[in-house]
Amino acid sequence: MRDREIAALRAENVELARRVAWLERTISRNSQNSSLPPSSDDVLPGRDKPKGRRRKDGGVRRSRGRRRKDGGVRRSRGKQAGAEGCWLRWVSEPDETKEHRPIGRCGCGAELTAAVDVGVERSHQVHDLPEIAIKVTQHEVWRVRCGCGREHVGVLPAGVAAAPSSYGPSLKALVVYLIVYQHVPVERCVRLIADLTGGVAPSTGFVHGMLGRCAAVLGDVVTLIKTAVTLAAVAGFDETVIRCGPAGRKKYVLSSSTETAVAYHLGGRDLGSFAAFGILPSFAGIAVHDRYACYFHPGWTQLAGHQVCLAHLIRDFEDAAESWPDAVWPAQAQRALRGLIHAWHAARKQGVGVIPAAVRDPLISEFRHAVLVGLSELPRIPGPKSTTAQQPGRDLLEFCRDRHADVTRFCHDTRVWPTNNISERDLRPTKTQQKISGRLTSEDITQDRLDIRSYIDTARKCGINTLTALRGALSGNPWKPPLAATAAHP
Repeated sequence: MRDREIAALRAENVELARRVAWLERTISRNSQNSSLPPSSDDVLPGRDKPKGRRRKDGGVRRSRGRRRKDGGVRRSRGKQAGAEGCWLRWVSEPDETKEHRPIGRCGCGAELTAAVDVGVERSHQVHDLPEIAIKVTQHEVWRVRCGCGREHVGVLPAGVAAAPSSYGPSLKALVVYLIVYQHVPVERCVRLIADLTGGVAPSTGFVHGMLGRCAAVLGDVVTLIKTAVTLAAVAGFDETVIRCGPAGRKKYVLSSSTETAVAYHLGGRDLGSFAAFGILPSFAGIAVHDRYACYFHPGWTQLAGHQVCLAHLIRDFEDAAESWPDAVWPAQAQRALRGLIHAWHAARKQGVGVIPAAVRDPLISEFRHAVLVGLSELPRIPGPKSTTAQQPGRDLLEFCRDRHADVTRFCHDTRVWPTNNISERDLRPTKTQQKISGRLTSEDITQDRLDIRSYIDTARKCGINTLTALRGALSGNPWKPPLAATAAHP
C-alpha cells in the first residue's frame, strides 16, 4: 500500500514539474525569444521582460549591446554618427518678403527714417503653414441652343458629384489619409477637420463612408499591385492576428511585400486563405517568410524556392539559449547567422551578387557545426511527430538541418533578403490601428482599409506623396504602379 502511494506521489511530482516548466517557459516569451511584437513586452501581465541570459548559478549574462532581430546592435535615439543631416532649405524666391528697417533717432538726433540705405545686413526665412480655409467652387452647367434648334447641356468634370453640394477631392483625400494612414478615429477626424478649417465639420457618416468609396475606386489598382508582387523575383510573406468581426472571433491580415509594392488580405491563417489571397498560387520567385508550415505546402508549384527569416531563427535560438543556459551551440548559431547577415549587407552595398566564399563558407560551417552539436545534445523523444512534444530547440535544429538551403539561400544571391523585416514593417501599422480602434466590427470595411493601405504603401515605396496619391484616386485618376517586365527569378 505504501509503495503504491509513494509511486503515485512520485508520478504526481513528475507531472507537476512538467507543468511548472511549461508555465515558466510560457511566461518567459517576449520579443527577443519569440515572434511576439516588442509592444507586448510592457502590456502582457506576467510576461518576462527582455533581459540577459541566466547562468547556472542564478546570475545574469549581460550582452554588450541590445541586439536587433536582424543581428545588428540597437543604437541610441536621435541622429546617428555619419547619418545624413536634415535642415530647412534656403528658398531663392520666397513667397513674401518683409523689410525691417531701424527706427527712432540716431545719437546725433537725426531721424533714422531719413537715413541712406547701405544694404541688407542679414536675412532670415520662416517656414510656416498658411491659414487653412474651405474654398467653395460653384460649377454652372449651361444649356445652349444651336442655330438648328437643338439644345446641348454641359458636363460636370470628373470627380464632381451630381448633388447640389459636395466635398472636393482634397478634403476627401484628407479624410482617408487621417483615418487609414494616421489611424485617427472617425469622431476625432471630424473635430480635427473642423479645427483646421475654421468650423467646417463633415458628418461622421460621410467620414466613415469614405472608406468604401475610396476602396471602390482602387479595385483595379489593387489588382495591379498584386500582379506586381506576383511578378517579383523576391517577395516577403507574413501574417498577423487582428480582432475583427463578432466578439470572440479573430482574423488574420496576410501580407505580401516587395521593395516597391505590398498587398494585404483579410482571412485566416489557413491554406484556403493563403490561396484566396491570390499571390502564392502563381508566384514563381523566392518566398521570404517565417517557418509557418503553410508556406511550404506542395500546392505552390510555381515557387522557385524559400528563404527563412533569420530574424525569427535568431529569436528561436535565443529561446534555446534560455532553455539550455550551459549549452554553447545556441550562441554559436546566432553568431554565425548574424555574421552572414552582416556579410549580406556588405555585399549589397558593394553591388556584389553573392557573399564572397572566403567570408561565407566559414560562417556556414560554424552554423552547421552548431546545429549538429545541438542535435547530439538533444536526442529526439520517440513517438509520432504530430503528437510527441520535443525538448525546446529540437524542432528548430531539425529544421535547420533538413532545410539548410532554405536558411542560407541569400548567401548565393544577394537579391534574396536574409530577414523578412520589410514585411514586418509593412504589417506594423495594422497593430497600431487595432490598439486605437479595439475590435474592427465589419470585415468588409476592414478589407477596404487594407486595400487603401496597399495603395498608399505601394505609392510611398515608389516615391509618391500619400496625399497626392489619394487626391488623384478621389479625382477619378488613381496612381498606378509600373509593371516591369517579368523578372528573371533566382
